[in-house]
Amino acid sequence: MADRDSPIVAADAAPADPPETAPPAEEKRRWPRPLVIALRVVGGILLALFLAWAILYVTKGRFLKGTFERIASSQTGRTVRVAGDFQFYFNPINVKYVSEGLTVSNPAWAGGGDFFAAKRIEANVATFSFIWGERRINILDLQGGTVDLRWDEAGRRNSWTFSEEKGEPLDLPLIRRAVVAGTRIRYRDPRLRLAANIAVDTVEARDDRLANSIHFRGDGTARGTPFTLWGALLSPNATVAGGHNQLALRINAVRTRADITGTLPGATEIEGADLHADVRGANLADAFAVFGIAVPDTRSYRLRSALTKQGAEWRFTGLRGRFGDSDLAGRMTVRIGEPRLFLDADLTTRSLDIVDAGPFIGYSPSESVSGNVTERVGGTTRILPDAPLRVEALRNFDARVSWKVARVRAEQLPLSDVTLGLSLDDRLLKLSPFNFAMARGTVSSDITINARNPAVFTDYDIRLSPTPMGVLLRGLGVEESGTTGTLSARVKMTGTGDSVRKSLAASNGRIAVVLPRGSFWTRNIQLSELDIGTFVQKMFEGRLKEPVQINCGLIAFSVRNGIAAADPILIDTQKNVMLGRGGFSFRNESLDLAFRADSKKFSLFAGQSPVGIGGSFARPSIDVISPELLGRAGAGLGLGVVATPIASLLAFVDVGDAKSADCGPVLAGATARAQRDTKGRPRDDVGKGTTAKSEDGSRSKGERREQRKKFLGIF
Repeated sequence: MADRDSPIVAADAAPADPPETAPPAEEKRRWPRPLVIALRVVGGILLALFLAWAILYVTKGRFLKGTFERIASSQTGRTVRVAGDFQFYFNPINVKYVSEGLTVSNPAWAGGGDFFAAKRIEANVATFSFIWGERRINILDLQGGTVDLRWDEAGRRNSWTFSEEKGEPLDLPLIRRAVVAGTRIRYRDPRLRLAANIAVDTVEARDDRLANSIHFRGDGTARGTPFTLWGALLSPNATVAGGHNQLALRINAVRTRADITGTLPGATEIEGADLHADVRGANLADAFAVFGIAVPDTRSYRLRSALTKQGAEWRFTGLRGRFGDSDLAGRMTVRIGEPRLFLDADLTTRSLDIVDAGPFIGYSPSESVSGNVTERVGGTTRILPDAPLRVEALRNFDARVSWKVARVRAEQLPLSDVTLGLSLDDRLLKLSPFNFAMARGTVSSDITINARNPAVFTDYDIRLSPTPMGVLLRGLGVEESGTTGTLSARVKMTGTGDSVRKSLAASNGRIAVVLPRGSFWTRNIQLSELDIGTFVQKMFEGRLKEPVQINCGLIAFSVRNGIAAADPILIDTQKNVMLGRGGFSFRNESLDLAFRADSKKFSLFAGQSPVGIGGSFARPSIDVISPELLGRAGAGLGLGVVATPIASLLAFVDVGDAKSADCGPVLAGATARAQRDTKGRPRDDVGKGTTAKSEDGSRSKGERREQRKKFLGIF
């Protein structure tokens, strides 16, 4: 029976709609599967890193001690050990490292020992700086550390380059704050012959500030010269704050003191430092010798300059100071690299004392000051300098130097406007140009010294432009008035030897002094000619300063194995022809010359006999009363006895048959064999380019023996 309470529904009525339901979960929008995987991977990595960081932070990484020793030993090729506590973890991002009793051995070639050892070392390292290659240590606390820095004998390997390849320069990381105690540093470089031991005093810290300056001291030797040093970082707290640090350093060596002050960007950061150097001493060569650079000896000096380091270069700018009684200014750069150290300098001097110039040609400062530049050698007084070239020092460096001197202070030598260009390339030394003004003329020189071979070879090429004789000789006591002639000269020689004296003693080449047309003071000419008749005539006429016209002249020598022979000496004047023969020796600095003047016109009382010049470079002597003149005097005396007093004058008569010179070969500086008279005929009175003093150029056996004795010291 149907429930009467049930609603009556028509048979054809449509069924009611079912209620709405939510779509299945898989039909929701999904993230791309690769992204999901990537997120899971990143999350896993971050989780792993966090867990690693947490483990390291909690354990302080002490369990990595053995791993650290194995990896460090493998990577460096050295034995690395930590005897005590070891910590290595991130705190929180920068690396915190602590070790006690850390040792790093030296390479095998160093002969044992430790390159580095420390009782305790604690460092806070900027992680990201090491990733980007900047290597910055924020805090370094080093207790009882020792560092052994050394190069091998060949200069190819060093103890701080952890490989057997070529050693690299020491490149320290940037340290913002350093706290050290009882730390010592040893440095050895056999090539530079440099050894140093430096101790760093204990640095105390109070809260966030350093309680005192960082002091260090040490000693050592540089190329056999002992030195001591003392220094301090005067404002270490500025460094802690990331600012600049004040440095004061003093180095004392034999006769030398250097004070270096200024600011460093960091405790160990020299690059771009703003420093000032003040160096003084008894001899500037002492300071340069420490670096293996050879310079001439000087008198006491003091130099100041700004100093900075850029890469491999140490730059001295604003250089100024004095050496002896001369001033010096300019700039200098020392570049440390291969194959040798390089010195580059541009220097100027307003006034150079001639005494301070002496050492540049081989005289010692003491000799230059006293004026005693001579010495006795084998009974002969020598004046040519004999200081040897420092060939071994030239192996250590190359150089390019430009030096200009405005004025040279010298009583008898009018020099100014000196220009010196010096270059040194692997023991090949060139002085080019080496020019200076002298008596309104110019001396231009190119000198090459080749020390690459055991026998030092020198090439001299020295040229004097036309120079007024009056001005040139004025400093030697000759009046300029009445002397208007000029002269030019050239020296072209080569020689072997490691000093000026030795080089000239073995030299070959030619020396020529050319006198073009000009007038000279009569007295100068007549006294040399010993023309008594002309001199007396002019004396009675009161015309002692009457100019005598020089047509042309040549004073030339051919040099063979250090012996210079007149080739020729020929001066053609308006009234006379002056001839010279003989020579001199660079070997023992002896002189053996004879000058004779023949008149072009008849003259009574003309001696017509040679005036001898002998002695040495240091002590020349003039022999006016020569054997020939004495012989003529004897002949005149004989004629006077057997005839009349007037007949005795015949021995002193100059018949006036001198041949005038063709000035072409004279002015060209030609040899004796090329000389001609005005008619083009070869001259037979100028010798043959030998040291013979006879008119025909021949030497007797006695003269040959005598000159061998004079020039060579052979008896």
